[in-house]
Amino acid sequence: MAAIDKVERKFAPLTGTESDIAWAMLDFYRNTLLTKCQTLSDDQLMRAAVQPSPLTLLGLLRHMTEVERYWFEECILGQRGKRLYGGGTDSDLLHVHSAPADEVVHSFYAACEASRSIASDHSLDEEVWCELFAKPVSIRFIAIHMIEEYARHCGHADLLREAIDGNTGL
Repeated sequence: MAAIDKVERKFAPLTGTESDIAWAMLDFYRNTLLTKCQTLSDDQLMRAAVQPSPLTLLGLLRHMTEVERYWFEECILGQRGKRLYGGGTDSDLLHVHSAPADEVVHSFYAACEASRSIASDHSLDEEVWCELFAKPVSIRFIAIHMIEEYARHCGHADLLREAIDGNTGL
């Protein structure tokens, strides 16, 4: 079984700096995705439970690992890295049997920790080059995009988890 630590979801503060609220909201959604995966077996994490979609919870963890690495390491730091789960479109979401679940979970935790560290050294107003758009983007854009990306995929995770074991409201 994949080793997902006991996840504590702490909602973002209702007041504070824009930066504090944005990064706390991003952590809330990171932890929401982990919560959807908690207590499940490796087979359940790899189950495409909402047909006809091939989407799995493990695929979502793989995808968000790659998303974390792209926006924080490649865009903010300019470090071009090798993709962990292939190079094709959506290959991180598919072929989930290519890496053990515990390795995927470990990579997700590591990518999130690296992203937190990178974010702490940069202002939301700072601009960085984004290859995807072939133009500069602000760290603010990256923070908001990451919140949107997680929120969308947490919705997918809700449906998958409910189809796997009936659990809702996690």
